[in-house]
Amino acid sequence: MSNQYIEKAARIVDAVREKNPLIECITNVITVNDCANILLAFGASPAMCEAFDETYDFTKISGALYINFGTYHKEQEAAAIQAALAAKQAGIPIVVDPVGCAAIKRRIPILNHLHEIAGVDLIKGNMGEIMALGGYAADVKGVDSNGDIPGIEEAAVKVAKQYCCTVAATGKVDLITDGNLVARVHNGAGMLTRITGAGCMAGALCAATAAAVQTGSADMFSAALAGIMAMGIAGELAAEKASLPGSFRVALIDSIFTVTGKTILEKGKLQCW
Repeated sequence: MSNQYIEKAARIVDAVREKNPLIECITNVITVNDCANILLAFGASPAMCEAFDETYDFTKISGALYINFGTYHKEQEAAAIQAALAAKQAGIPIVVDPVGCAAIKRRIPILNHLHEIAGVDLIKGNMGEIMALGGYAADVKGVDSNGDIPGIEEAAVKVAKQYCCTVAATGKVDLITDGNLVARVHNGAGMLTRITGAGCMAGALCAATAAAVQTGSADMFSAALAGIMAMGIAGELAAEKASLPGSFRVALIDSIFTVTGKTILEKGKLQCW
């Protein structure tokens, strides 16, 4: 089964470059440039529009919507609601990264509201955030999660069923589930924890892969696998070239530029059940 999903993920990665989807990103001020650059390097077209009176019209012409809670404020929340409504009307995927929801509890009702008005196709969070969404105790430090967490599989499956979506929980070994299928991605590099925004960039890549398969598709699980594996493999390739955080960040963007479907087939490390 794992080979079957690696092959699907490979096709989706190539589809991103073929389609060059426009990805509307409402993300945080810390990583907005990183998310834009990694999307460009991956073959997508990033747009970082978050003006309240522009997001509705702009989202309607996009291929996917990515909402990140990293530095969420009232004006951004209002823009995200307009964008989510437009995404629902246009029938494009909505990917949400509930950054900090394990430490700042008001962010969970915000996610719930987005889900109620428009639905959510993919939730990408670190393991602490996914545990918190599932109602479990989370071992976090600010917006960071402290490694792999016991019970994460149960929590992720619960969250996927609660929101009727695919869930990607990132950690030392990433976990992806749609509530039925469960997968572990063993790609990645320790240096990804030494730069700001690796998780945000992974969420942006998932939005690009989601755009390549479109909302409502049974392949949203495969889209999450594609985005997470691409990020993990790019991290591995970057770590081969750079041993310090600053140079690693540059090497990461360079490496994602080289990741193709063939790279996924050759380097993807996946367990699926």
